[in-house]
Amino acid sequence: MLRPYLMPAILILLTPAVSFSDDDPAPQKSLSKGKTATMDLDTPLLKPWTGPYDGVPPWTSVRTEEFIPAFDIAIERADQEINAIADNPQPATFENTILALENAGQDLRRLESMFFVHASNLNVGPIPDIEKSVVPKLSVHEDSIYQNQKLFERISAVHDSDAMKDKTFTLAQQRLVDDLFKTFIRKGARLSNSDKARLSQINTRLARLFTEFSQNVLEDEKGYVTWIDDEAKLTGLPDSVVDAMASAAKERSNLNGQWAVTNTRSSMDPVLTYADDRGLREVVWRNYYNRGDNGDEHDNNAIISEILKLRAARAKLLGYPTHAHWRMEPTMAKDPQAAMDLMMKVWPKAVARVKEEVADMQTIADAETTAGQSIKIEPWDYRYYAEKVRKDKYDLDLNEVKPYMQLDKLREAMMWAAGRLYGLQFKQVSGLPVFHPDVTVWEVSKADGSLAGLWYLDPFAREGKRSGAWMTDYREQQNVTSEIRPIVSNNSNFVKSGDGATLISWDDAVTLFHEFGHALHSLLSDVKYRSQAGTNVARDYVEFPSQVNEHWLDTPEVLNQFAVHYKTGEPLPQELIDKIKKASTFNKGFDTVEYLASALMDMKLHLAGDADIDPDKFERETLAQMGMPSELPMRHRTPHFAHIFSSDSYSAGYYSYLWADALTADAAERFVEAGSFYDEEVAKSLYQNVMSVGDTIDPAEGFRRFRGRDVDTGALLRKRGFPVE
Repeated sequence: MLRPYLMPAILILLTPAVSFSDDDPAPQKSLSKGKTATMDLDTPLLKPWTGPYDGVPPWTSVRTEEFIPAFDIAIERADQEINAIADNPQPATFENTILALENAGQDLRRLESMFFVHASNLNVGPIPDIEKSVVPKLSVHEDSIYQNQKLFERISAVHDSDAMKDKTFTLAQQRLVDDLFKTFIRKGARLSNSDKARLSQINTRLARLFTEFSQNVLEDEKGYVTWIDDEAKLTGLPDSVVDAMASAAKERSNLNGQWAVTNTRSSMDPVLTYADDRGLREVVWRNYYNRGDNGDEHDNNAIISEILKLRAARAKLLGYPTHAHWRMEPTMAKDPQAAMDLMMKVWPKAVARVKEEVADMQTIADAETTAGQSIKIEPWDYRYYAEKVRKDKYDLDLNEVKPYMQLDKLREAMMWAAGRLYGLQFKQVSGLPVFHPDVTVWEVSKADGSLAGLWYLDPFAREGKRSGAWMTDYREQQNVTSEIRPIVSNNSNFVKSGDGATLISWDDAVTLFHEFGHALHSLLSDVKYRSQAGTNVARDYVEFPSQVNEHWLDTPEVLNQFAVHYKTGEPLPQELIDKIKKASTFNKGFDTVEYLASALMDMKLHLAGDADIDPDKFERETLAQMGMPSELPMRHRTPHFAHIFSSDSYSAGYYSYLWADALTADAAERFVEAGSFYDEEVAKSLYQNVMSVGDTIDPAEGFRRFRGRDVDTGALLRKRGFPVE
C-alpha cells in the first residue's frame, strides 16, 4: 500500500476520519477572522522545519497536548491565505491563483504530516481522542476550500484563459490547471448553496466514521493476541518465529516461558504456514480474519452500512450514478466497467487454478490422516498444506530460505539495486529527530552527489501501530523558486528478533521491495510543482512503480550478494535459487483469488448504489455468486477492509493493484527482452518516463513512451502462469 493519507490537488491531506455518535454537536467552522486568542501558541508544530536538508520534522519536540490548539491555529492561517487568494482584486492568473494555492497552507501541511504519522505509527495514549477532534475540523476546512465560489471563479478564469487554449502554458501547467478545475467540480463547486451544505454534512459524518472504523480495527489488533503456554503447540514453527513470539510475549507481559502471536499479518502468516497444531492455526486465523466483526463495541458492520449509504448519497448529489463512478473518473480506467472487465478476465482462470491447488493439498492431507480422521482443507489449512505441496512438487521449503532473509541485508540489497538502476547512494545519518527509537534515517544522494532526499525506515511492529506496510511522504519534491527535496518513510510490521538478526519471510521481502518502490518514486521525482510530484498520480497507476521494484529481489545480482545465512554468512545456495525460480508461479491461484475477491467485493459494494446493505450478508452472498472457493478467505474481509473504509482513497479502487500489475508485468518483460534487469538503457527509460515525471504527463503516455506501445495485458496472465488466449 502506498500510504494511509493522500495529498489532493490543493492544500491538505485527505485524512482518515473520525467517528462521533449521531448526537454529537455539529463540528464548528475554524476560527473566524480576528479570533486569535490562541494564535500566540509557541510550539515547533507551527514553525517551519529547521536544521539540515532544508529542515526536518521536529519529532522529539512534539507535545501531544499541543496538537488540537495547533490545528485550530493552522486551519485559521490556511483559511486566511485561501481567502486572500479568493479576494484578490487583480485578474486571475496562473501565478496569483494556481501557484498561490500550491504555496498556501504550509503550516497545516507540516502539522498534518506529523500528526498522521502519530496516528499510524504511535496510536496510543491521547492520540485516538485527538484524531476524533481534529479530523472533522479538517473535513470542514477542505469543504470550505472546494465550496469557495470566488476561488472557483478565479480557477475557472485561468482554466478558460487564452494561455490554456493556445497552450502558452507548459504541459505541466496545463495539467495542473485542468486537474484543479475538475477536482473542484468533483468536490461540489457547482452545487447550490443548500446542496453544498448537505455535501459538507455528508463529508463530516464520513470523516468521523472513517476514523471510528480504523480505531476499531486497531483495537481488535491490540486485543486479540493468541497466547501460548504449551511448547508442544509450537511444533513445526521455525526457531526464528518461535524466538520472535517469545519476544512479543515478553514485551507485552514481561513473562518468560510464554509465546504470543500478535494479530497482524506478519505474525499470523508464519503460524498458518508452519504450525503443525491445527487448532492453533484455526484460533490464529479466526482472530485475524474476524477483526472488526466480533459483535462487540468494536464491530464495524453498522459503520460500513452507513459509510456506503453516505457515499451513495454523495455521488447522487454530485451527479454520478454510484460512488464507484465518482471515484474512478480521474483514474486510468475511467469507469467501473473497465476495471471489472480486467478483473473478470483473470478471475475464472485464478479460481480454476485454486481448484488444482486444493486437489494437490487434499491428496497430501488424505495421506497424512489415519482412518476416521479425514481432513477437508479449510482456510486455516491452505498455507500449511500449500507448503507441503511446494516441497513435494518443487523440493522447495521456504523455511530453508528464511535464514538467508535478514532484514538488514535486504535493506542493503534495495539500496544497492537503486544505485545500479538510478545512481542513488544511501548513507545513514545520526542526530536527526525520530519519532521512535526503532526509526533510522538515511541521506539519499544522486549520482552527481547532490541531495535526492531523506528516507526514514520504521520496520517493526509495536502497540499502537496499524498493521500492514506503507509509504508516507513527509515532504514532497518541488522546484518553483528553489529545489526542495522530498522526505519519505517506509513503515512495516516485522516482528523484531529477541536477539540477533531479524529474519523475514520471502513474501515479506517482496513487500519490503514493493514499499521501497513507492519511496523511490518520490525520491526520484523531478518536477516543478508539489501537487504533481512523485506519487501524486492516478490511483491505478501509483502501484506500478512499486510493483516493478519487486522484480529486483530475485535477480541473481541481489540474491548472490545479500541473501546470506544469518549465522554462517554463506550465500543462498544456487540450488535453492533455481528452485525459487522454478516455483515462481506456484500458489498463484491462492494469491490471485485472495486479492481479487477483495477487489471485486469493493467494486460490487460501491456499485450497489443506495441499497440497504448488511455487510456480512452481502459478503457471504456475493462470494457465493462469484464462485469463491471455500478453502480460502478474501485478503481483506469487509469488516477490516481499511483500504476502502478508513478513507476514500482506495474505495472503488482496490482493483488498482491488478491494473498496475498489468503494466508491471509488461514492463518487466521489456527488461527480460533486453537481457537484464540492470540494462542501462531500459533503466534510464524507466526513470525518464515513469519514476521522475510524477503527474506532469498522462500516465498512459508515460507508459507508452517507456514500452514503445500500449500495455499488453497478456503479460499479466503469463506472469501468474495462467493460460493466455
